[in-house]
Amino acid sequence: MSECVLAVRGVSKSFAGVQALSDINLEIRPGEIHCLAGENGSGKSTLIKVISGVHDPDEGTIEIGGVVHKRLTPVEAIAAGVQVIYQDFSVFPNLTVMENLALNTELASKRKLVNWRRFRRIAEEAVAKIDFSVDLDQLVGKLSVADKQLVAISRALMSDAKLIIMDEPTTALTKKEVDALFRIILDLKARGIAILFVSHKLEEVFEISERFTIIRNGRAVATCLPEELNRRTFTQYMTGRDFEDAHFQVGELPPEPALEARALTVTGAFSDVSFSLRPGEILGITGLLGSGRTELAMTLFGAYRPDAGELLVKGSPVRFSGIRAAIAGGIGYVPEDRLTEGLFLERSIGDNIVIAQIDQLVTRGLLDRERKTASAAEWVRDLKIATPDPENAANTLSGGNQQRIVLAKWLATRPDVLILNGPTVGVDIGSKHDIHEILRELAGSGMAVIIISDDIPEVIQNCNRVLLMKAGRITDEIDPGTVTERQLAALMTGESDQEGKH
Repeated sequence: MSECVLAVRGVSKSFAGVQALSDINLEIRPGEIHCLAGENGSGKSTLIKVISGVHDPDEGTIEIGGVVHKRLTPVEAIAAGVQVIYQDFSVFPNLTVMENLALNTELASKRKLVNWRRFRRIAEEAVAKIDFSVDLDQLVGKLSVADKQLVAISRALMSDAKLIIMDEPTTALTKKEVDALFRIILDLKARGIAILFVSHKLEEVFEISERFTIIRNGRAVATCLPEELNRRTFTQYMTGRDFEDAHFQVGELPPEPALEARALTVTGAFSDVSFSLRPGEILGITGLLGSGRTELAMTLFGAYRPDAGELLVKGSPVRFSGIRAAIAGGIGYVPEDRLTEGLFLERSIGDNIVIAQIDQLVTRGLLDRERKTASAAEWVRDLKIATPDPENAANTLSGGNQQRIVLAKWLATRPDVLILNGPTVGVDIGSKHDIHEILRELAGSGMAVIIISDDIPEVIQNCNRVLLMKAGRITDEIDPGTVTERQLAALMTGESDQEGKH
């Protein structure tokens, strides 16, 4: 066996009596792509911070490049070749690409004067390492998420990195951007740089990883090769639960649609979109970024007004004047980004749940606090939101529980049609399964549900019909029971025009 780049031995860590890590062992070899998997709260982030010197372990050692440490500082970890790319990438959005790339080198050299020619040379050398084509004078805040990530990777390689830790690197990336990232990771591997790939996305980790370490409740429960796992055993290790991989079965449907679009058009976004949705259905709408799927959702929810076509709710034509009118018309919408569009993070869980129904909780101009508290408690209970107190702030919860708050907010309005845009983005496997179960139960109770997602397993397993959008048009209607994940992916990317069609 070759010498390890990193060897974590018997590491434990607690915070205020809460055991975050217990006797963790982890080895990573040069050029290895190693997946660290676990649900939110499993201890992944704590372990990363111990390895990178942010936290001192209570017990155990960290060996980097053959040197054993009982504790590290972040500066020592970087000097030893450890680089961490966090989910927010830790870039300066108000500085240019060139400034972001050159700043660390300049500070390390203790230079007091700026030499812009030297800055540009440093930045050019950094992006060349991964063949990254970008305008060095562009503000980083104006870049796409994928390009911000490539800036962070370029910067990491400037420090002679031997191990790059990528913390949930694909959360906000499209499939095309994920493929591009994986090509870069494989190139880094070929150069002998080890990657610790931290994720809970099954399809991605099986595609890229060579070995797995899975942790649950702060303990390593498995270290194994990809061929020793399948989707079911991977999920069992992560959650301690056994989930069946069953497809959604629609019940008997009433004849009248809950929602119907006829030749709906928003100029520049989508055109001539027609479909119907009946109570009890879960309709999937999928397509690549830019296909028009999100704009369609926003139009159904009254945020955009169609330029042509017709929208019908329960058989009656409607022209929503705005979002409030759509809510009054029985439409609910769980947005794509819960953090910026779905939640008031500093406000309480209860406030977030009742905000969309607040008008119904006001009597003679005063908020009925008793009814508000009762409503919040009902949804916390029904959706199993993990909190000891609904008065706690929403930002105290995990991603999965935050998503349940957003779901509760719209269910509290008692919608006839619920539209969910990326309903499980950034949530762990256990929460993802639970959210899917909630959606199936809602459909079973007669609600009409639309899932808009590019997560192919999500739409295949949880929808009775799937509409495929390309360039602003619906190009296919697919029966998910007759198509494989690979076939649907091919249809999305245009690699096949016939496979898997209904």
